[in-house]
Amino acid sequence: MNMIRNPEIQKSLLIHMLLAVLAVTVGWFHDIYTALCLLLFSALYILTHYLFTVNRYRKLKQLSLELDSMLHNDTPINFQRYREGELSILESELSKMTLRLGEQATALANDKQFLADSMADISHQIRSPLTSSNLILSLLMEQELSPERRSQLLRELMQLLSRIDWLVESLLKMSKMDAGTVTFKCRPVAVPELLRQAAEPLLIPMELREQTLEIIPGKRQRLAAESPTAKPPEQRREAPGIHTNTDIPQFQGDFTWSTEAILNILKNCMEHTPIGGQIQVSFSQNAIFTEIVIEDNGPGFAKEDLPHLFERFYKGRNASENSVGIGLALARMIVTQQNGTLKAENRPEGGAKFVIKFYKKSQ
Repeated sequence: MNMIRNPEIQKSLLIHMLLAVLAVTVGWFHDIYTALCLLLFSALYILTHYLFTVNRYRKLKQLSLELDSMLHNDTPINFQRYREGELSILESELSKMTLRLGEQATALANDKQFLADSMADISHQIRSPLTSSNLILSLLMEQELSPERRSQLLRELMQLLSRIDWLVESLLKMSKMDAGTVTFKCRPVAVPELLRQAAEPLLIPMELREQTLEIIPGKRQRLAAESPTAKPPEQRREAPGIHTNTDIPQFQGDFTWSTEAILNILKNCMEHTPIGGQIQVSFSQNAIFTEIVIEDNGPGFAKEDLPHLFERFYKGRNASENSVGIGLALARMIVTQQNGTLKAENRPEGGAKFVIKFYKKSQ
């Protein structure tokens, strides 16, 4: 009887009863037997229609309860029971919806787990230098500390603070790219100047390590490590990274962000190249892409590390103590955001090799 409270069923019953009265009235003017037959037929029709309608609404109610149970308790739905009449269309759409909801639930669960793991890694990476900084500060407060020891502790403290600053800045950059709030410029980026700008902050550390950096275009050109602040003439004449000479290998991208990516890769090579080692950078372009290859003569990558090199906070077997595991991840994010690819592999003769390709954009 609850179904009769449904406005649609009430309207349907009213229309059918009016039609039945009209049919019986017409039959009455013919003869009484015709009127009785029409009355019986109308009653059977209304009863049959009502029973089918009640059964359909009952299934819809059951389907609604199962959907609610699925959304709150992850209970699967047996759609095979609803394969009839117009319910098949509803079943098809609901099956698509439940599949999409399942995929979204899985993605959200994975994102939640990734966020939890990332927060744990971030907390660990920041807590370690902070603990060391507090320890150094407590040592600096000692009155009988020698000047030499105090200077050493201050240098260590500055290194720890620089590490924290770099870590926080890198994490902010990655979070901005994850949120889609970073706008990459699309201008001609000259590869030689890009490499000079990216290598400039590392020239002094590399000189202290007695390492050499060689940039190899068509012919070998050694980057002068003895003058790290010197700028080439073409760099002084034009804005950084912007060139109109098509003979110079270039690609369409953001000069500043691309410098960040190349810097992180060069820094990784520098940290894993032995004292007196060499880092080589070569570049070329064709009708499809502009390629930059960065190689070192260090120990290279362990076989099990290669599939995970660009994962956040992943530290390989040969990672240094100060490694955080976000430099290469940030570099790949920057490259891929500019229609490029970044691949790492081992050189046949030993050492690491990074291959960057910036693909030409169709006009």
